[in-house]
Amino acid sequence: MSVPSSASQVRPGDETRPLPLQMAPRRRGKPPRHFADLSADERVASVIEAGEKPFRAKQLATHYFTHFTSDPDEMTDLPAATRAALAETMFPQLIRPTKVMEADGGTTVKTLWHLFDDAKVESVLMRYPNRTTLCVSSQAGCGMACPFCATGQLGLTRNLSTAEILEQVRAAFRALDRGEIPGGPARLNNLVFMGMGEPLANYKAIMETVRALVAPQPDGLGMSARNITVSTVGLVPAMRKLADEGIPVTLALSLHAPDDDLRSELVPINTRWSVDETIDAARHYYEVTGRRVSIEYALIKDMNDHGWRADLLGKKLNARGKGWVHVNPIPLNPTPGSIWTASDREVEDEFVARLRGQGIPTTIRDTRGSDIDGACGQLAAEEDDE
Repeated sequence: MSVPSSASQVRPGDETRPLPLQMAPRRRGKPPRHFADLSADERVASVIEAGEKPFRAKQLATHYFTHFTSDPDEMTDLPAATRAALAETMFPQLIRPTKVMEADGGTTVKTLWHLFDDAKVESVLMRYPNRTTLCVSSQAGCGMACPFCATGQLGLTRNLSTAEILEQVRAAFRALDRGEIPGGPARLNNLVFMGMGEPLANYKAIMETVRALVAPQPDGLGMSARNITVSTVGLVPAMRKLADEGIPVTLALSLHAPDDDLRSELVPINTRWSVDETIDAARHYYEVTGRRVSIEYALIKDMNDHGWRADLLGKKLNARGKGWVHVNPIPLNPTPGSIWTASDREVEDEFVARLRGQGIPTTIRDTRGSDIDGACGQLAAEEDDE
């Protein structure tokens, strides 16, 4: 394996000033408590506290998780005299759309949401011929400081609450259910925590969200855990904790470089847990859950797309066994004049061929929405610049 001299490579420091990791949020204000923040027992207690009968909790859950509504005018099975007050108490507005952009004939929809404190997050709903996928945010901003990531350059504002995450999901369910996305009424099939933020840095809210996603209707949204993907840049202790949750979600590891030298610049959390420690944790997840792990790898021209890095990545993955991992190279959204741009097509093809040549399943990730700033964080960053 031939490793070129550093003179022939582009480095993050050629254009960017490294940002520090930011584990603590800048804001700690909590949003109002919402129905979706509560367990089943807490929902019953809350409606009783509001002066209602316990069975109202099941009615509210049916409206929220089955009909995807929090509008009291649609809750006609509740007494008209108390409907509005109960909805106001249980369903305070947590997110509001402030910018919506569409691509692919309206089948890709990106929404910029403002939260109760005007923090900003984004979600992307994508409809394909045979499936639908929603990419949600788990934090406002991100503290992981990856220099090529729009969200990482914003820094971490705060964690999202369980309900703030679920409200993004409910909005997507509702839009699909009511036929607002071209193709007729549909159901949300897949959900990926790949929007703004590091999901495993907001572990409690993520797990509460996942439990609500997989709980049968009307107590939850009835999704399959196997159709939910949790992404991470490599918070090793949290990856190992996730393996023990007993919920077989897919784990996606954003690796982006197989060598510590470069990865510590591209993904600064690597200074705490090395490439080998991170891959070991991913392998552990597979051993405990039986779920194949996805390796996400943003291909950046002249920086991490070298053939020898593909060879090294394949070697490290195969050293931990066969059949446990799938690699998703992701062409970076090009930025004219910047070092952060997509690899040339022939380089991308060579990278994929080298991985496949080592027997590793490898699929180029579909990059929908590039014409609407598809990478999460871009709309929020643009608004800050206005």
